[in-house]
Amino acid sequence: MALLHRAELHPSKLELLAAWLPGRPWYQGPDDADVVRVAAYRFDDPAGEVGIETMLVRAGDGPVHQVPLTYRGAPLDGGDEWLVGTAEHSVLGRRWVYDACGDPVYAAALAGAVLAGTGQAEEFIEIDGRLERREPSMTITGGGTPGADVPAVGALRQVVPDDPTLIVTDAVDLVVVRRLDGGSRPEGATLTGAWAGQPTPLPLAYARPR
Repeated sequence: MALLHRAELHPSKLELLAAWLPGRPWYQGPDDADVVRVAAYRFDDPAGEVGIETMLVRAGDGPVHQVPLTYRGAPLDGGDEWLVGTAEHSVLGRRWVYDACGDPVYAAALAGAVLAGTGQAEEFIEIDGRLERREPSMTITGGGTPGADVPAVGALRQVVPDDPTLIVTDAVDLVVVRRLDGGSRPEGATLTGAWAGQPTPLPLAYARPR
């Protein structure tokens, strides 16, 4: 379950991405265009410490980009190169926002979603002291075996920040598609997603046990 707060974030996620995206080798679009949210999905962190959200965004007339993010209450050890920026959350305080492809918590969650069909986190928002479920803006489906054992991901051995982005761990290789233009070909168990304006599921990520 993902518990969301009715809160303000300064700068906003889209403002952070507008400054960060043009420097990525896989980004296609104008450098000065507003970044708009297309859809998003979340994973659970079993420890409840790290927020895990994957945003689908577009800048100008560019393609839809997939940007997994993690939100932390303290810096990720050794994660400086993956830092998107910091923001002040009106409820939680300072948050460190990372490109999740460099975060082992995201890698473990992604492996579960692809290989065991753990799915996306249900989203709840607290309103006047009660929790209300928020409808997801997209659906995701894992191509692995529901309930299958997922190898422990552990530390990240290598991350190749291209399109697709390759995440190498001791137990599994994960591949994250960055530009969702339908040109990616499956390379193992596949996570697919569909959203408003894209009813036909597209590949989002792949997983290959080592």
